[in-house]
Amino acid sequence: MDTSTNPLLDPNGLPAFSAIRPEHVEPAIDALIAEQRAAIDAIAAPDAVRDFDHVILAQERLDQTLSHAWSPVSHLHSVADTPALRKAHGAAEEKLTDHGIEVGQNRELYAAVQAVADRPDFSGLPIAGRAAVEHALRDFRLSGVALDEPARTRFREIGVALSKLTTEFSNAVLDASEAWHMHITDERDLAGIPASGRAVLREYAREMKLDGYLVTLKQPSVQAVLTYAEKRELREAVYYAYQTRASDQGPDKGKFDNSERIEQIVALRHEAAQLLGFANAAEESLATKMAASPQVVLDFLRDLAARAKPVAKKELEELRHFASEQLKIDNLEPWDVGFAAERLRQQKYALDEEQIKPYFPASAAIDGLFMVVERLYGVRFVPRDDVDTWHKDVKYYDVVNADGSVFAGAYLDMYARSGKRGGAWMDVCASRFRDGEHLQLPIAFLTCNFPPPTADTPALLTHDDVLTLFHEFGHGLHHMLTEVDIPSVGGIDGVEWDAVELPSQFMENFAWDRQALREFARHYETGEPLPDDLYDRMVAARHFHAGLFLVRQLEFGLFDFRLHLEYDPERGARPLDVLEQVRHEVAVMHPPAWQRFPHAFTHIFAGGYSAGYYSYLWAEVLSADAFEAFEEAGVLDRATGERFRREVLAVGATRPALASFTAFRGRGPEPDALLKSYGLA
Repeated sequence: MDTSTNPLLDPNGLPAFSAIRPEHVEPAIDALIAEQRAAIDAIAAPDAVRDFDHVILAQERLDQTLSHAWSPVSHLHSVADTPALRKAHGAAEEKLTDHGIEVGQNRELYAAVQAVADRPDFSGLPIAGRAAVEHALRDFRLSGVALDEPARTRFREIGVALSKLTTEFSNAVLDASEAWHMHITDERDLAGIPASGRAVLREYAREMKLDGYLVTLKQPSVQAVLTYAEKRELREAVYYAYQTRASDQGPDKGKFDNSERIEQIVALRHEAAQLLGFANAAEESLATKMAASPQVVLDFLRDLAARAKPVAKKELEELRHFASEQLKIDNLEPWDVGFAAERLRQQKYALDEEQIKPYFPASAAIDGLFMVVERLYGVRFVPRDDVDTWHKDVKYYDVVNADGSVFAGAYLDMYARSGKRGGAWMDVCASRFRDGEHLQLPIAFLTCNFPPPTADTPALLTHDDVLTLFHEFGHGLHHMLTEVDIPSVGGIDGVEWDAVELPSQFMENFAWDRQALREFARHYETGEPLPDDLYDRMVAARHFHAGLFLVRQLEFGLFDFRLHLEYDPERGARPLDVLEQVRHEVAVMHPPAWQRFPHAFTHIFAGGYSAGYYSYLWAEVLSADAFEAFEEAGVLDRATGERFRREVLAVGATRPALASFTAFRGRGPEPDALLKSYGLA
């Protein structure tokens, strides 16, 4: 392999993003798959040594080599997409999926791993080693290693087909989001939208070399219009375009339609689960989660719904009355809810998001986040300007321990732009891996889609944006602060999916802490700290419409879980029917019949949350309870932070998440902590 001409094959250092071209992708992946195949044949050979180093560690080494090439490609596909890269990514992903299933079904390799587990000295391995073996054996079973033909080949075909479909689903959402825009030249049409929001729309127009303003389906634009625009027709148009993306409805109906993909994805997941001996895809998904059974998940969600729905009903009744009396909106529609809610919030709490944003310039929010992390865990984030990135706005940081040693790194990509997938997420660039004398450091990708700076002002964040930043950094800390040297069970890898949100949701609490905000929430022009009366109003409004928010999350979670639990091959997926049943059960406001929320639900149809969206609420029980320990100790308490780092963040998947939580808290989680965190206890 010639590493000099293909940057993806250079095993050293951080990715050379500026040098990566679409034409590098397939040759690199082809070469690495061939190399891995030959190495696995050697590991699994009958006369090969079958101990931890020669089987498990050797596989971890192979996986890291492949990941080193694929991780930057996958990341670029999400943050700097082009037609050529998308084509190369899709072709390579198909090959990787097929290869991954081939490895997972390799019975000789499975026998080699089982031989390691059967050795007399297995119990003497470090806990991470034992966990790696146990996880590997479980994953072999979930990859269909025990299947006979023709089921074995069919399972592999399904895996490849699902990989292709989920990528196509995500691409369709991105394409549909970028296809729609509305050019506005009369500023009066934007009445109500604050100056900061109009500045973002002006920047979008400038990017397209247009005068005036451009309303798009990028998150900052959608949020500005639906929250502030007084022109009801504009709100309706944006809601209509946004809520019909990639569907059979809306301004681009049929053009990017995900309807058939949803049907195929759910059907194939069900078939794959049954091939493995599970009743359905929901049951299969719980094999890698904390929840013991589908009924446990349903009971959890329905118990929350029973408590939240009456509160949500009252909140909606109050909002309808306010909209009718104060705003002259007699028939409150979904595109009115955000606008009316913001006006009601302003009236009840004298709180305007535009009052808050000047105190949260993006640079100060990042500094504040780093300050909190240093106070809690004793680590610093030191910027570097010698690291190759994919965009001029991207920053890179070394993560430095108290003794001055660098032990991790992070890329931070903050702002929305064309070619970048919406939302916010953390992904793995590199995992911690000790291979002999060499230690590979954990590197994280941290991605958000905040409004970028304009010609006149720095990037100013809403408090919700600050919460998002802290949330994603919680995932990043889980990855970067690991002390586990084996990638498959270190950081977030291998952690039960319904517990993986614990560190992220936990971090959000610090963006509410008065002590922390005094340090970094300062007006970008005057340097004045966030005033006490404004902070008090923010806290008073913290649980504003908590019931409505919670029933919306319950709608998402129940729809996802029931769709995968109740699939019937005779009737198909019926996503809209299932969604209607769920809304009848938990929702308090029903959207129009043309709304197509599922068609852009990338979390479950193109992400890792299928039959697992409930995880956000499940993990929130853990995170709310964990934060109470910090409140009892004065919040920014180093001793409690060190204990959380040691018992939760550092241990990865070397033990069950419940055991890690219990080790930190001294007891099991208390479910009422979630309701308390929402102000609903």
